Amino acid sequence: MTESQRPSGEYPMYPSYGNGDAAYPPPPAHQPAQPISTGPGTTVWPGSGGAGHSGGDSHGGFGQGLPQPAPQPSRHGRRARRPVALLAAVAVAAAVVGGVTATAVGQFIGTGSNGTDSSSVVNGTTVSQSSTGTVAGVAKAVSPTIVEIGATSTAGESTGSGVIITSDGEIVTNNHVIAGASSIKVTLSTGRTYTAKIVGTDADKDLALIKLEGASGLKTATLGDSSGIKVGDQVVAIGSPEGLTGTVTSGIVSALNRDVTVAKDSEGGQEQGQQGGGSDWPFEFGGRQFNGDTGNSTTTYKAIQTDASLNPGNSGGALINMNGEIIGINSAMYSASSSGGSSSSGAGSVGLGFAIPVNTLKADLDTLRDGNGS
Repeated sequence: MTESQRPSGEYPMYPSYGNGDAAYPPPPAHQPAQPISTGPGTTVWPGSGGAGHSGGDSHGGFGQGLPQPAPQPSRHGRRARRPVALLAAVAVAAAVVGGVTATAVGQFIGTGSNGTDSSSVVNGTTVSQSSTGTVAGVAKAVSPTIVEIGATSTAGESTGSGVIITSDGEIVTNNHVIAGASSIKVTLSTGRTYTAKIVGTDADKDLALIKLEGASGLKTATLGDSSGIKVGDQVVAIGSPEGLTGTVTSGIVSALNRDVTVAKDSEGGQEQGQQGGGSDWPFEFGGRQFNGDTGNSTTTYKAIQTDASLNPGNSGGALINMNGEIIGINSAMYSASSSGGSSSSGAGSVGLGFAIPVNTLKADLDTLRDGNGS
């Protein structure tokens, strides 16, 4: 034990403020003020001056006036900060990795296998995202799938339209377009022509399926869902009125479930757009006949009514929604001519056209492909 060299009783005994004999100066007559810690690395001492030793010793004034070194943080404190620093480093690393991952995922999702932005294509169609909802976008995407059909029969030559549904040349159209035809010629939007044969017909639904000979790699239309159509929906019609291939018109769905009656065969009338004149294809609606006499053999179906302009030659063409999906096959139009068998010179669209719902077609496809029908 270190001994003090001072005479006994000269100073009260206090713990040394130093090491052994080097303890100096003597301790104050009162308990030194304790520092106030306000945070790591900062110490505040109470008081502002050095009130000296009561005996006036020149070595008094210790404790209150003299700054003391800030207490060093304990080992425990140093260890406590290490996890905080580690967590901060992990958070930064996670943010970097997360950003890279998000970028990679975004590129994976936004890019198709061909390297194109998948957001530029609407599912089920070829209408670009920027053109969705525009007549121009729908026309550009769907026009290559619409064809002109020229049918020759004992009644003469007539013109209608059709929709390509397979790349090897299956085409749907109205039964009355090809009824009684001895030969069929089909012209694509590119101007290329093919001969076609009849695969199947369904006169009760006024639908027919024909097949091009020697065709392959054709662009096909997307068959939509007519159950979701609402009055007021915007639509586009594409066909070959009066032989004007690829004519585009637009309008809205003006009514649903209209009972339209048409002739089952060519004896009741001739196809819209017959070359060289003749009556338009007749139909009945609301108990009245339009465009001529429908004859004795007729069929009635529930039709979509549209104010998109339809003219002779549009029969068998497409009624399309704004996503580029086929929702109907155009089949009849009201003309300004009298209900009698007058000349087609008075024919023309007055905003009353009718189309067979595409769901009717989809339900009938297998029957048509089997060559069956009514």
